Amino acid sequence: MSAYSLSLTRTLSTADARREAVLAAALPLFAERGISGTPTLAVAKASGISQAYLFRLFPTKADLAIALIERTNERVHQTMAAAAAAARATGEPLLPTMGKAYVALLQHDRDLLLLQLHAHAASLESPQIRDAMRDGFRRLVAFVGEVSGAPADEVQRFFARGMLLNVIAALDVWELDEPWARLLVAPPQPPPSGGGC
Repeated sequence: MSAYSLSLTRTLSTADARREAVLAAALPLFAERGISGTPTLAVAKASGISQAYLFRLFPTKADLAIALIERTNERVHQTMAAAAAAARATGEPLLPTMGKAYVALLQHDRDLLLLQLHAHAASLESPQIRDAMRDGFRRLVAFVGEVSGAPADEVQRFFARGMLLNVIAALDVWELDEPWARLLVAPPQPPPSGGGC
């Protein structure tokens, strides 16, 4: 290996490590302030780098936001995949096990939840962010449908419940002991047999 190749490899691994550090520093900032409300200067400062270097790593703020969105989408996907594997190993029902894993993720990683909510809102104004969010949903819907083998209406209910869980988590409804809160937090009941929705 030439000195040039060794130098190039070292530079790439340093840049990759810096990208990881920037993403780790940016997540709580974007979660707290939102995508448009977080200045890149604050991200650079939290990362311990200059703003100019931040833009070498992520040429635009949208690039940084999309990298974070892709990371959180992947984390949700991995959580679902691990839950599905555990359900298969133990014989537990697949969709409820995946739902419980998602609840645990939301309860233990508020930054992930907040970033998702901010990304949904930013999707109204940014086609790039909207595309990243759509891609995450596309992959997750395909995965849940494939791994569960559930009919389309059941997969749709699973995702509808997931969106309700996002609202429950954002509003800390789990903490409330009120009838409306208990109703929303209760596990869904199967529809009665013999017809109806």
